[in-house]
Amino acid sequence: MKNYTVVTEFILLGIPETEGLETVLFVLFLSLYLCTLSGNVVILTAIISSSRLHTPMYFFLGNLSVFDMSFSSVTSPKMLFYLSGQTPVISFQGCAAQLFFYHFLGSTECFLYSVMAYDRFVAICHPLHYTVIMNHRVCSIL
Repeated sequence: MKNYTVVTEFILLGIPETEGLETVLFVLFLSLYLCTLSGNVVILTAIISSSRLHTPMYFFLGNLSVFDMSFSSVTSPKMLFYLSGQTPVISFQGCAAQLFFYHFLGSTECFLYSVMAYDRFVAICHPLHYTVIMNHRVCSIL
């Protein structure tokens, strides 16, 4: 009978050649993370609060803001915990979940970029038919 080793956790090694810079990196990455979140919240708030921005372009931009906040929240918290001196261990399930959501949200953002490009194509190439082509039903389906 063969003995199998089951991997239950991974040890995050961090960024090479940065020994002793954990505090500086923590402040830097936390600042970038908070700027990303606050910028996306401002965009989303502006789109929701202004009725003039309830157009297909801003509908897609609002969705992109939500996905961007989610995408940056997949890996950043664990990295910030590690840089703050917490344990560098991540469970196998946590790693798999992080990998799944990273790829899912990244792929969704790429698809959303394609939809936004189609929206701009219709607006530029068919300006008189834009409101008929890009109605609320089509936006919801896309």
